[in-house]
Amino acid sequence: MSCPRISTGSPGLDDLIGGGLEKKLITELVGGPGTGKSTLATLAAVSCLKCGNGVVFIDTEGFSIERFRQIAGEESYDLAGRLFLFEPADFISQGVMIGSAEKVLKENDVGLIILDSATGLYRAELERGREAIQQLTRQMVHLLGLARRYDLACLITNQVYHDPAHNRLVGLGGTALAHIAKVILQIDRVGDCRRATVIKHLCLPEGGFYDFRIVREGIASCEGENEPARSEDS
Repeated sequence: MSCPRISTGSPGLDDLIGGGLEKKLITELVGGPGTGKSTLATLAAVSCLKCGNGVVFIDTEGFSIERFRQIAGEESYDLAGRLFLFEPADFISQGVMIGSAEKVLKENDVGLIILDSATGLYRAELERGREAIQQLTRQMVHLLGLARRYDLACLITNQVYHDPAHNRLVGLGGTALAHIAKVILQIDRVGDCRRATVIKHLCLPEGGFYDFRIVREGIASCEGENEPARSEDS
């Protein structure tokens, strides 16, 4: 069964971004350590697998099999058969594995490709300056090309740094990610909850947000499972 959009696994988060992860473009989750980006990536992967599609998961920080089992539940063993996992050791091999993923896409019915995190290995390349940024840009353009060519949703996570000029946290990679990603959600801690805020979207206003908690099964709304996403003005 093919899904027109790929659910994030959370009704509230789907509502925030217009119904789920849109195909043929890149959705980016940007946030600091421990904000739940990897949980959201795994939750989306499980949702896609349950829809009957395969998932290519490129994990630069060590894929948690236990977390996958918690979120997938009793179906974890069966679902894992359609999960194609790549674990690059450095930034160069990250690019190689993005290229290698195309063979999987040609031979399998894949609905989602995930890169968690796009900039985890990039940090080690920052001293190379412009060359590193160009390499990151090529990788992201390659991912976008795969999403368009094979009618996939693409989800990436991104780390942040403090921009002293504007006194705020911004995603690593500069315009390489900010421009190529067409939907960007910033994930922050708000008290005991996390908040996903729309920073960029093709057809929805910025500022909408959804508050959630990290739970064993993935995430849960801080205000009830069916609580809709809010706008800044609400």
